[in-house]
Amino acid sequence: MIRRLLGSPDDSIPSMEHVTLIILAIVLYLCASGAFSLRLARQGDSPPAARTAALGMGLLAIAVHAVVLWGQTVLPQGLNLGFFTAGSLVTWLMAALILIAALRKPVENLAVVILPISAVALILSTVFAPAAPTGGNVPLGLEAHILSSILAYSLLSIAALQALVLAYQDHHLHNRHPEGLIRLLPPLRVMETLLFQMLWLGFGLLTLSLVTGAIFLEDIFGQHLVHKTTLSIAAWLVFAILLFGRWRYGWRGRTAIRWTLGGFIALMLAYFGTKLVLELILFR
Repeated sequence: MIRRLLGSPDDSIPSMEHVTLIILAIVLYLCASGAFSLRLARQGDSPPAARTAALGMGLLAIAVHAVVLWGQTVLPQGLNLGFFTAGSLVTWLMAALILIAALRKPVENLAVVILPISAVALILSTVFAPAAPTGGNVPLGLEAHILSSILAYSLLSIAALQALVLAYQDHHLHNRHPEGLIRLLPPLRVMETLLFQMLWLGFGLLTLSLVTGAIFLEDIFGQHLVHKTTLSIAAWLVFAILLFGRWRYGWRGRTAIRWTLGGFIALMLAYFGTKLVLELILFR
């Protein structure tokens, strides 16, 4: 059904159905982001129905995006996890996690940023999608490694965005300028609690990713994996130190923000930096 809807992945010209789905997902993402932005700007005066409508558009956007992603990623020849397709998959998962969390937690400020990023990633994955998959038939153990890696990258990317919002909030509060957007955000302690919840879950998934990689990859320190593995371990150590510092010494505020962003940078270099060099520069 999805193959028929999206057309052949080798077609040089996307099918009309494919283009329609992509445009629909982009419009829904942008409309949902705009609705969340408007709700934040009118907090206190916005009816509950406005929030429901924004969530509905966002959830519909990720559903349509999922259909497109399936056609781009799961090919008869194997998995396509090229640079832009992987980026689209990660941003889709980030959007899905945020929208699901928004049903019960005050994370709408992150949706304002993540949904447009998902729309851009969808465009790039369509324009620059490779003609052939970069993966192949993947054993079950490696599928667990890939899935846990993508989930870890997605959750820790959301944590990094949360840390940036927290840094903005902390800066204004310390400079005694609690106006504008700051008044619309949840209290600082709530924002920090959300950050560390994301970090604990993301750290657990990153640990699972490293363990499954060590077990199921033939040579985790092979020539084409050494940089990715080294940087992933470095990111794991950064997050481990941060979480230990939180548990043992109560680290918070700017210390937590700096360590979160440091771990995120190492992690993004590990995955997307390595894929960028291998696929778009060295053409491997």
